[in-house]
Amino acid sequence: MNNTPSISEFKEAIYSHFKEKGRTFPWREDPRPWGVMVSEFMLQQTQIERVIPYWERWIHLWPTPKALAKVSLEDALREWNGLGYNRRGRFLIECAQLITKKYNGKVPETPALLLPLPGIGAYTAGAIACFGYNYPSVFIETNIRASVIHFFFQGQEAVNDREIFPILKEALDRDNPRRWYWALMDYGAALKKVTVNPGRRSAHYTRQSPFQGSFRQQRGRIIKALIFQGPATMLDLQKSTGIEPEELYKVLDTLEKDSMVAETLGIYQISNIST
Repeated sequence: MNNTPSISEFKEAIYSHFKEKGRTFPWREDPRPWGVMVSEFMLQQTQIERVIPYWERWIHLWPTPKALAKVSLEDALREWNGLGYNRRGRFLIECAQLITKKYNGKVPETPALLLPLPGIGAYTAGAIACFGYNYPSVFIETNIRASVIHFFFQGQEAVNDREIFPILKEALDRDNPRRWYWALMDYGAALKKVTVNPGRRSAHYTRQSPFQGSFRQQRGRIIKALIFQGPATMLDLQKSTGIEPEELYKVLDTLEKDSMVAETLGIYQISNIST
């Protein structure tokens, strides 16, 4: 006997949950494309509760791509400080500059136009188009994946996204894709609170490495020192971050390669972003 639900049963369950327990976030209450774009960058590998105050502050300071396009990386990272993955802040500025130049300050409407922008992958392009413009894109992230695996792949391990995408395509609410994906993501988030995360049975599941003592933490310490204390030598950074010289050199090297930090005559500072 096949107990796998039909697509209509799946949609009914997802929407029923959303009607009763759907979540509210500021970028949902006012889903203008730029606000959606900022939220998607900030939400990458970061908990929603941490993102909300950052998002509200950024949108107040820089309510349009044109506003952010004029900002220095140092000023932007000062506001980003504490959110983690600082490179996302740089990508946002670069996106704002390109959107201002190429699209007259209007966030592109389709995944195909969004995908070439800095820091944007397939999920982010689909999500911005969907949530910002109600565009019927098909995309996947951790909560969406958890919802589909829970319903259609009970007891199955190593579920590949190739098996999930046809279901998402068939289930897509083309009349209101924005609302559908909100509901789908909220259901997946709720599942993780009441049962073992179904997403762990995905072939693409990876556990995030601990932040404490990590390379990411060291990068963050250096960025924080440079934005709050100003340009510094290696010795200055060693004293302010507590990172040993050999490791400090390695971390600075990656930050320079990512165009986050620039070095001139032994002095390190936050990079500029050309406009």
